[in-house]
Amino acid sequence: MTGMKRTTEKNLMVFSGRANPELAHEVAAGLGTGLVPTSAYEFANSEIYVRYEESVRGSDAFVIQSHTAPINEWIMEHLIMVDALKRASAKRITVVMPFYGYARQDKKHRGREPISARLMADLFKTAGADRLIAVDLHADQIQGFFDGPVDHLMALPILADHVRDKYGDQPLAVVSPDAGRIKVAERWSARLGGAPLAFIHKTRREDRPNETVANRVIGDVTGRICVLVDDMIDTGGTIVKAADALMADGAAGVVIAATHPILSDPAVDRLKNSPATEVVVTNTLPLSDDQRFDKLTVLSIAPLISRAIKEVFEDGSVTSMFDGHA
Repeated sequence: MTGMKRTTEKNLMVFSGRANPELAHEVAAGLGTGLVPTSAYEFANSEIYVRYEESVRGSDAFVIQSHTAPINEWIMEHLIMVDALKRASAKRITVVMPFYGYARQDKKHRGREPISARLMADLFKTAGADRLIAVDLHADQIQGFFDGPVDHLMALPILADHVRDKYGDQPLAVVSPDAGRIKVAERWSARLGGAPLAFIHKTRREDRPNETVANRVIGDVTGRICVLVDDMIDTGGTIVKAADALMADGAAGVVIAATHPILSDPAVDRLKNSPATEVVVTNTLPLSDDQRFDKLTVLSIAPLISRAIKEVFEDGSVTSMFDGHA
């Protein structure tokens, strides 16, 4: 008999970029491990350099990076980290992107436009990624852009349980900011004991980014606390206009719940001055001190990501985490 047999053990290793190290530390702690020590810095001309301080050969590598501003810099660092793992002979590389950069550019609205969300998937595949884990993609079809497994996590259980615990003793309504997210609102409704649904009819200007017009409430919200749900808050224009429309239509109050707090200017001022009593988000993106305000509640997404990584590492089921919806 020729050859050699050897039973190898799987080795989970967690890596973090510099965009949101607090979240990465929480995720690693939830897994009972630490982050792999990493050297990362810029050369004088702003090129990024990355090197891992431990051997990663044969590892099941999970590399975490939040695509926050300056988004192109952190995406490039993420890609370089994946390339370094591939060249250092990691056995499997899973890219963990709590927020998927460029996700809003998932289709062409007009001629001569890019589909940048697809380009993102191609870049990570080319860099060496075997698998993606993302939280609340802007559109479900982005899962099909990546040529490999994609685990699409949902922050809904974390956000909805907070809302139910705090407002569940009052009549609620779940409101989608547009007709396209009504399926997500239906899941919210089921989590909140069958709360009635409504949505905002809006028109988005194709020639002006981050701008909508013509808000009108479809559904009865009179006398109810309206839970206005969305995947992200960028400049806050859409969500605040929706909150104003709900109050004008007789709502008793508005609670805004969104996964990704991008909070580009002037979002903080808009939200502060909005009729919403609370804005509930997760920490998929880091928040600076000047982005925090009294109405803002930040819930940790780390336990969800830790559990998903554990399921992937142990060849378990990520879908089972979301009652078969993931």
